[in-house]
Amino acid sequence: MRLSRLLRILWISYRFRLDEIVAQADPSGRLSRWWHLLFFWRHDTTPRGVRLRIALEMLGPIFVKFGQMLSTRRDLIPADIADELAKLQDRVPPFPSVEALAILERHFGQPVHEVFAAFDPKPVASASVAQVHFATLFDGREAAVKILRPGIRRVIEHDVALMDTAAWLLERLWSEGKRLKPREVVAEFAKSLEDELDLIREAANCSQLRRNFRNSSLLIVPEVFWDYCGSQVMVMQRMHGTPISQIDALQAQGIDLKRLSAAGVEIFFTQVFRDGFFHADMHPGNILVAPDGRYIALDFGIMGTLSETDKNYLAVNFLAFFQRDYRRVAQAHIDAGWAPPYVRVEEFEGAIRAVCEPIFDRPLKEISFGKTLLRLFQTARRFEVEVQPQLVLLQKTLLNIEGLGRQLDPDLDLWQTAKPFLERWMSEQTGWRALRRALLDESPYWAKTLPQLPRLLHQELAAREAERRQRRIAARLAARDKRQQRWRWLGWGVAWVASLVLTWWLARLG
Repeated sequence: MRLSRLLRILWISYRFRLDEIVAQADPSGRLSRWWHLLFFWRHDTTPRGVRLRIALEMLGPIFVKFGQMLSTRRDLIPADIADELAKLQDRVPPFPSVEALAILERHFGQPVHEVFAAFDPKPVASASVAQVHFATLFDGREAAVKILRPGIRRVIEHDVALMDTAAWLLERLWSEGKRLKPREVVAEFAKSLEDELDLIREAANCSQLRRNFRNSSLLIVPEVFWDYCGSQVMVMQRMHGTPISQIDALQAQGIDLKRLSAAGVEIFFTQVFRDGFFHADMHPGNILVAPDGRYIALDFGIMGTLSETDKNYLAVNFLAFFQRDYRRVAQAHIDAGWAPPYVRVEEFEGAIRAVCEPIFDRPLKEISFGKTLLRLFQTARRFEVEVQPQLVLLQKTLLNIEGLGRQLDPDLDLWQTAKPFLERWMSEQTGWRALRRALLDESPYWAKTLPQLPRLLHQELAAREAERRQRRIAARLAARDKRQQRWRWLGWGVAWVASLVLTWWLARLG
């Protein structure tokens, strides 16, 4: 099977001239010239990004997902290819309902009609990894049942192995291979797929996000029905809403699109800076709008996490951008170790200013974040800034936010919408609010420790007294040993002198 799959990949690569794309990427130009000499008869005016996108679509859903992920790595691929790969749609024909019912029966250990009061065998959504059916529980609650595609793990393992082999060859045979780190990209992709193959993990992500936004006026997250979930099956609350891409339907319902657009920005920054846990697949297909104007999140297979260090770094950079303090941005990169210490701050500051200054004070419809990010990556590459893997999903999500913002309110000023939130968040990290939060966080520890303080203090004092006593004893023993050593040396000296005197006296007698 792997051999036939490899042959198909090679044929499609040859048919769409993907080898030419690799040759053109060589900065020296030598590889491209050799390619044209060897394959002079092959000519096609179709843009290379279009050819790559069609080839990935023909290779199947796993390659489509890889193309989607690659479209977010604008630090690695040219802008025209990234823009084209961003058009990839993960529309996969559903697998037969008979197989879906068989998976459910194996999972539950009983017929489906004994588990659900009603189950619709016709899927409402189908993707590369799973598909979704609607059902009704016996207590009357409506549910959405997500079922893992049968045999998908074996297919993924084969395709990822082939991708890794191709990446290894690129690193060995292409001068730019090591810099672009294709094997790391494939490993990142494999990790995200592994996470999506465990629906228990997705259910846990959903549950965490729901807890973070409990009673929120901005976002609704479905409830997970844990008694029905497993690694191959996830059952959650069915959500009713209008797809966010249906602008006319939203307007007909009286939804305020400007308010909805601003709410999306606030949801994003709340997830990132308050929780450090964010939905990283916020394309229009995964978002509904409730009748009351709140967002509804769906599909929790891809989530991002940030450490406190990452959050503080991002907040400092965002605020510095908003305040046009480019020197602070440059210095933050160097202080974080993302830029080498020998980089001149003044040069880095000037390069960042050249990228960012043109986009301020302009509405979103006149700004392309994709192009801005690309120029920032080019600047970063020039100054040898390391791209941080934990921020790749954040970049992808920000691009999704850009797309949603353009649809809902082309005049949205992302900077002015986000700035008050970031300033409020930063104020909560310093001053009396931060002190109060730290005290509250530590209160369980202090409540347990305070009653023990007298005993702990007595133990500490006793330990210190015992340590001083041991030091005194050790000092006395050391002094005794020193005295004994001196007496030993004196004794040896006397014996030596006595032996000399005895020897001299015997010599006189003789």
